[in-house]
Amino acid sequence: MELGVVYIGDRSTGKTHLAMELANPNNEYVKVTSLDYENLKQQLYDHTTGEFRATGAEQATYDRYLDILVRLPTGNRQVIVDWIDTPGEVWRKTWQSDNPNEWNRLLDTVRQSEGILLIIPPHRGLNFKQGISLDQFMTQQQWCNRFDRWVDFFRQDCPKARHIVICLNKADLFCDLQQEAFQLAYKPNGSQLNWQQRHAYVLSRYFRPVQSQLKQINKSVSGLSVRCFITSIYNRSLLELPWIYLGSFLAK
Repeated sequence: MELGVVYIGDRSTGKTHLAMELANPNNEYVKVTSLDYENLKQQLYDHTTGEFRATGAEQATYDRYLDILVRLPTGNRQVIVDWIDTPGEVWRKTWQSDNPNEWNRLLDTVRQSEGILLIIPPHRGLNFKQGISLDQFMTQQQWCNRFDRWVDFFRQDCPKARHIVICLNKADLFCDLQQEAFQLAYKPNGSQLNWQQRHAYVLSRYFRPVQSQLKQINKSVSGLSVRCFITSIYNRSLLELPWIYLGSFLAK
């Protein structure tokens, strides 16, 4: 069975940059075999602005495939990721009513997927490092309201999902990456936290405002497990963790 992992998130959450960095040949346990890092960089990176091109809003999905190899103690596992790169606009109700065909096409894919990886941005309630402008981020209340809409989406539109992975991205802005990576790192042979313990650690530190919503998602779909992670393009261990998790449970 090939697994569809849907890779989604709002506008400007860093989805493209994360996927590109995952393809970096300097990897630890997760290797992207289907995309060439330099080639991808050329496609996605705009050298004149020094930023990643925003995904165009004309269509709901840009199908790219990530063929991922995860090295586990039991051997290599392959995860075929259906990277449905969506412009952030598609999650807006106005866009959905204006583009019903595109929206339904996206839903068809999501409804078949067992794994969903959602990238969400930081909010102002986090302990940001000095010198970072908070204006670019939602307030904690706005962030929680937005999260409620994701809860509805998971409950209504993701019937086959068995593993929902939620990544709070740009962790370099609000935590000590080295310290958290040391705490959470995947060490296949050493004594390390198991997935449940990692989730509990990240949940209590970074997802506290939405703990009750996370419980709701878990309750609404039988056999579903929701796991929370923090990610950053500046730390390979944290970047790979959600994929190692998916590889451990979903790969065939």
